[in-house]
Amino acid sequence: MDNSPSKKVWIKFKRNKLAFGGLIFILLLMLIGVLGYLITPDHTPYANTQVLQLNKKKPGRTFKFIIVGKNPNVKQVGFFERMLEGQKSDISSIPITSYRIVNNDVFITPYIGEEEKAQEISYKLSEICPRCMPYSKLGTPATLFEKFNVYEKTYWLGTDIYGRDLLSRLILGIRVSLSVGLMAVLISLFIGVTLGAVAGYFGGKIDASISWFMNVVWSLPSLLLVIAISFALGKGFWQIFIAVGLSTWVDVARLVRGQVMALKEVEFVEAARALGFSTSRTIIKHILPNIAGPILVVASSNFASAILLETGLSFLGFGAQPPMPSWGSMIKEHYGYIIMDAAYLAILPGLAIMLTVYAFNVLAIGLRDAFDVKGQNVSV
Repeated sequence: MDNSPSKKVWIKFKRNKLAFGGLIFILLLMLIGVLGYLITPDHTPYANTQVLQLNKKKPGRTFKFIIVGKNPNVKQVGFFERMLEGQKSDISSIPITSYRIVNNDVFITPYIGEEEKAQEISYKLSEICPRCMPYSKLGTPATLFEKFNVYEKTYWLGTDIYGRDLLSRLILGIRVSLSVGLMAVLISLFIGVTLGAVAGYFGGKIDASISWFMNVVWSLPSLLLVIAISFALGKGFWQIFIAVGLSTWVDVARLVRGQVMALKEVEFVEAARALGFSTSRTIIKHILPNIAGPILVVASSNFASAILLETGLSFLGFGAQPPMPSWGSMIKEHYGYIIMDAAYLAILPGLAIMLTVYAFNVLAIGLRDAFDVKGQNVSV
């Protein structure tokens, strides 16, 4: 029977159904974010296909489209490139109300609204569907046109104010939130663990100086600090990583400092010194592994904070820039419709933010209980 500490922690963690459910939810989000364009209804880069006639359509609506042109110069990308960056569309299509074929002409009635009817537009059948002419064994021009040039598309979560598929943009927004959270946590861990370990181990003036610096950063409101850093670095995606990471390291540093101060006088650390091990080896090999649990707890909590900071930045216009889909920018574009007949445009990304942050918070609480660090200075 495996009685290792990690096994005991895992068994204790699994007993917390809420925390375990949060972990499953986060893993599911990660899987959806990795698959990305492979599972989005709109495969184009940033899911930015705009059909202005279909703006603010309710979830579940289905529309019929007709392909009126094709671009053979669009490069078809490979599997992994498509998964990461999407595939540019090689067709031009329009939503329609109806169409009819008369001899060699196609008369199309474009969709322009529920209560309005557009004038018919005529196209040469041979131009928009070369495979439909002449008659072949495959069928009549009408059946071939229906097969090759007509398709239906269902908007499961509706469309935004630009007629873009909301489900696709919500899925791609997962990538922004999780990638910002991950990179920000890695940056905050690197800075926080380094400064906290140095301050806690050496003490004295070094501890006083680092503690003073931590208190100065701690006293600044996180969002204002992130905005200030964003102003210095400029708007952009990678700038968010740095800005959020530089604003969340203090929690880690304070925790590590306290833990190192408590452990540096214990027997195994004294033995490492007596054996002549270097300071860096003593800290990295002997002290840090013994405080991995509390660090993991605060990292999970900081992940949720980083997501909230990123969405706040995007809402204010400092985060991911259009057309990159971000949950915060989606709320910014549509919050005015909350009191109108399209509240779902802001509620759905808001719900995604709430569920994701809640999942990371319950995960942090579950890890705190599993590692038994209730008495430590770990805020969740």
